[in-house]
Amino acid sequence: MKVLITGAGGQLGQALQASAPAGAHVVALGHADLDIGDAAKVAAVISLGAFDLVINAAAYTAVDKAEGDEWTAYRINGEGPGHLAAACHAARTRFVHVSTDFVFNGRGGVPYLPDQETDPLGIYGASKLAGEKAVLAADLTALIVRTAWVYGTTGHNFVRTMLRLMAERDEVRVVADQIGTPTFAGSLADALWALAAAGASGIHHWTDSGVASWYDFAVAIQEEALELGLLGRVVPVIPIATADYPTPAMRPHYSVLNKGAAIQIIGAAPPHWRVNLRHMLGVIKANG
Repeated sequence: MKVLITGAGGQLGQALQASAPAGAHVVALGHADLDIGDAAKVAAVISLGAFDLVINAAAYTAVDKAEGDEWTAYRINGEGPGHLAAACHAARTRFVHVSTDFVFNGRGGVPYLPDQETDPLGIYGASKLAGEKAVLAADLTALIVRTAWVYGTTGHNFVRTMLRLMAERDEVRVVADQIGTPTFAGSLADALWALAAAGASGIHHWTDSGVASWYDFAVAIQEEALELGLLGRVVPVIPIATADYPTPAMRPHYSVLNKGAAIQIIGAAPPHWRVNLRHMLGVIKANG
């Protein structure tokens, strides 16, 4: 099996490469190698590559910056996935695209089903929703997997930021009224490979198991990091409201995704988010 992974330099792209099935020949391209917003270049790469599967992990993920950079956000998140899907459809190549919980407004209180009404609050979510629509318009056999709160052992993410701040500051203040599910990039990568192997199509949801606020997540990071010796002291973690930490972009207050259909396809539920957090911190410790 020959597989193309776009967005190869990101935390999910790296996790996909690390967990690729035995025997898979992976071609991993970062933004410098392939700008997915360039339709002609995308078509050339797909048509010449003779790929069996393409997984798009490329995305514009700067949620706040997107509010002032709408053109770039839509080019990468909205148009790029459509270019990939169209090229894959023409080449009869399976296509998998990764989307986000930000397509919902977060005003619910029950885990969102894949077919529930979307209503993004900002440019990032709207551009990702545009990408979903572009994918399905180009290829109805494509697979779209929405996820949330992704973190990994590399790159810029909440876990690594908390570790740095807890080592530098005398206290950290963390939003406690936004609810979702932390998701380890390695766990998401495994699910993407499994769903692709099962021939899944349409829109599905996948995160780790469990529910937490960002405050809960931060407290758990400190507890697990102290246990592993990654932090040398306890600092107070202060819960605050979203209103106490204003940002350019609005964020969903409730981002829990219902992944029941994907679990049925894979045949197994994901680990609890705290189990994967402990695993991720263990990898960081092992890597020094």
